Amino acid sequence: MKPILIIGGGIGGLSAAIALHGKGFDVEIIERSKDWTVYHVGIIVQSNFVRALATLGLADAAVKAGFPYRGARFRDLHGALVAELPGEPSAMGYPADLGLTRPALHRVLTDRVGELGIKVRLGVTLNTMTDTGEQVDASFSDGSSGSYSLVIGADGAYSGMRKTLFPDTPPPKYTGQGVWRYNLPRPPDLHWAEIYMGKHGGKAGYVPLTQDTMYVLAVFEEPGNPRFPPDTLAAEFRKRLEGYGGLLAKFREQITDPALVVYRPLEVCIMPDPWYKGRAVLIGDAAHSATPHLGQGAAMAVEDSVVLAEEAAKSPADLQHALRGFMDRRYERAKLVGLSSIKLGHLEMHPEEEGDPVEITDFIRKKLAEAI
Repeated sequence: MKPILIIGGGIGGLSAAIALHGKGFDVEIIERSKDWTVYHVGIIVQSNFVRALATLGLADAAVKAGFPYRGARFRDLHGALVAELPGEPSAMGYPADLGLTRPALHRVLTDRVGELGIKVRLGVTLNTMTDTGEQVDASFSDGSSGSYSLVIGADGAYSGMRKTLFPDTPPPKYTGQGVWRYNLPRPPDLHWAEIYMGKHGGKAGYVPLTQDTMYVLAVFEEPGNPRFPPDTLAAEFRKRLEGYGGLLAKFREQITDPALVVYRPLEVCIMPDPWYKGRAVLIGDAAHSATPHLGQGAAMAVEDSVVLAEEAAKSPADLQHALRGFMDRRYERAKLVGLSSIKLGHLEMHPEEEGDPVEITDFIRKKLAEAI
């Protein structure tokens, strides 16, 4: 077979490269960024993510880089405990809930790609792509060209590959909410993710990331999808935390540096089946970008990568069969996560409608613990 081209050097692209290399495929990555850095925010992952990383041989490194915590606690506006969803460790002994920084996960993945000798070209983008039926002929921004057996679009929510393959697909849609994040020192006795409910339009909380750090988060309705001047971000974040009690009130006062606030509007794009066309396929956020309400964005990308590699190894001579097998295992699962995440945000903005956020979260956590 000719090499497999992966467009995008983020979580999905790196995971796909590692997974496919492990199945004996020749893989090449192009990444538009020249410095290959990621923004410094915390992410939370659950047992299905750690299980997928274990398949890649990276679970130990990820756990070491982060902080295993005990599960999710839900509190009311004043900090009183409402519900507790403890995590169940996997059969392999890995934690059910893990916090870690995005740069730490990036290092785990890029270190492994380097160890495997996988070719990565930075500052390079795809210019043209022609699917002949037998192969894909591609040209690149650095003047080079090549032929590939498969092209994987792992280039994020605003995927250029998605536009190329499915030009009629609408761009990501704003949900009406935005997410705020800020890193702080972790209190030694903080061993749970804590989510505070009861304020119209959203929720807030904090999550352990490492032995030394945690992050404060808030997801709130932001009418009109506003853009905030950078020097106002700390003050704006504190406004959204007004009225909360418990530890969250204490952490609110520590949000002081606007340069350390990470804010982004929440946008979604859930592609219908199929995510592939000819010899090209989309994975991760390029196919199913959702909101962070369930903490499943990274997990869905890594799971996509593991399953795609497994199906490709089963049918290396029949690519269409492999891609159909990939969709059969991935579509409903990723759709469930995406729609459930959107539903949680909708309930925060419309609490008068029927639905219990704790019950939805508990159901999804248990569902995703099942094998793919």
